[in-house]
Amino acid sequence: MAYRQTASVEARLHDNRARILTAARRLVSEGGWKEAQVASVAAAAGMATGTVYRYFPSKAELFAEVLSAVSQREVDVLAAIAKTDGTAIHRLHTAVSTFVQRAMRNPRLAYALIAEPCDKEIDEARLTYRAAISEVIRAIVASGQATRTLRTDIAADLAATVIVGGFMEGLIGPLSPLGRRQRQDSEDYRRGVAALADEIATLACASVAAPLSTVRPLPRRSS
Repeated sequence: MAYRQTASVEARLHDNRARILTAARRLVSEGGWKEAQVASVAAAAGMATGTVYRYFPSKAELFAEVLSAVSQREVDVLAAIAKTDGTAIHRLHTAVSTFVQRAMRNPRLAYALIAEPCDKEIDEARLTYRAAISEVIRAIVASGQATRTLRTDIAADLAATVIVGGFMEGLIGPLSPLGRRQRQDSEDYRRGVAALADEIATLACASVAAPLSTVRPLPRRSS
């Protein structure tokens, strides 16, 4: 007779896995991939290191799942924006600016997801994440091209690749642990993030805007 796990055993296993992932995410948020070791994750989750390896055979596999889980939430947010009413240019601006603002809420974690050097398995998950975001942006661009509110002389998939590459590259400096100086809870930081998000989104929209599309001008920076 085959062994079948009871509901209580399944719940415990699920809870352990969730605790491990939560602890791992917290450590990555604090110090990036290099600082988050399996032993540290086990301690943060309140379990033995060997228990962590029962659920995740390697550190790379554990953190690839952390990246995938966090990334999927971001993809879901953008996908929801893509389905809202409004012009394609407005949805594109909102999607890009929202991505930037959400990234800047947890810059250390976002830097790990986007740019920090990492193991091959983690980088493969990162590429999957980037492709999923590109697909959301491609859909917005394609919808605008269908109504001729966005320029039609550029392939939608190429436009999406350039836009996503551009806003992620534009975030590397602001997200870098070496570049941050302001307190994240300060009003100056919040204003700076809002301005950064608007500037990056405006540039993204300008790359695909049809001649008659409305793109908000870049705000002038004070000297």
